[in-house]
Amino acid sequence: MKQNRITELFNIEHPIIQAGMIWASGWKLASAVSNAGGLGIIGAGSMYPDVLKEHITKCKNATSRPFAVNVPMLYPDIEKLMEIIMEEQVPIVFTSAGNPKIWTKTLQEHRIKVVHVVSSVKFAIKSQEAGVDAVVAEGFEAGGHNGRDETTTFTLIPMVREKISIPLIAAGGIATGRGMLAAMVLGADAVQVGSRFVATPEASSHQNFKDRVVAASEGDTVLTLKELAPVRLLKNKFYEDVQALYAKSPSKQELIDLLGRARAKKGMFEGDLEEGELEIGQVSGLIHDIKPAAAVVQEMIREFEQAKKEVADY
Repeated sequence: MKQNRITELFNIEHPIIQAGMIWASGWKLASAVSNAGGLGIIGAGSMYPDVLKEHITKCKNATSRPFAVNVPMLYPDIEKLMEIIMEEQVPIVFTSAGNPKIWTKTLQEHRIKVVHVVSSVKFAIKSQEAGVDAVVAEGFEAGGHNGRDETTTFTLIPMVREKISIPLIAAGGIATGRGMLAAMVLGADAVQVGSRFVATPEASSHQNFKDRVVAASEGDTVLTLKELAPVRLLKNKFYEDVQALYAKSPSKQELIDLLGRARAKKGMFEGDLEEGELEIGQVSGLIHDIKPAAAVVQEMIREFEQAKKEVADY
């Protein structure tokens, strides 16, 4: 593929970024994607500081190519995570769920590229003003925690492109080369892919969860718990329990009590398909098999190039 602003910024071959997903994106997945020419990301949101350090070390040993770490800004020990990232000279950091101003300058002083994840035009502009190197704009089709505005990727990307000048990465509902081409036609310089990489052998999520993702079809995911932190997940017993509680007009505390602790770990990492929180995107309806991460990257590139030819012939 031709080089563009994102591939040059990250020094990667393909403009495909693997999302930093809790309980799914450890060093095995990150290194596999980076070795395939994309940008792999270690998801630090589910890791203690010593665990993150271990994953960074193993990722360095598994790939000589650039990789990144995703850090949710609301992480309680974020200072410790950032210290490790700077000490280990991780080349790229993706921040999310918070104010990008807090860490951007410090990380850049350590020669680390900074990318911030947003779900609206407003926060894309604020991120650019904060000095980040690039922005991920994520539509509400995406799995996991999401924006409250429910703006779709197809709408969000061109609106963000219109307002910012820095490189833009599209996320949410992208799992194929055709989706990648569509995002780039709308103004993205690259795509961030999460759900498709969950269904790979290298993902650290439980096999039960991977199999459930492959079995998903249209309408099997829903965005819920907006009063806490909006999250898109697969429908299961836990989701039905949430719906039953909503029928009683619950207080915020009652929702917190139902959610409890480690609900996402129970579902995605431990494989409890009934009581766990199964975070995945709408695009799971297009995921029909489990294949190596490198094969996912290669397939996306082939589809992208084929789709370009088809459009040119239209």
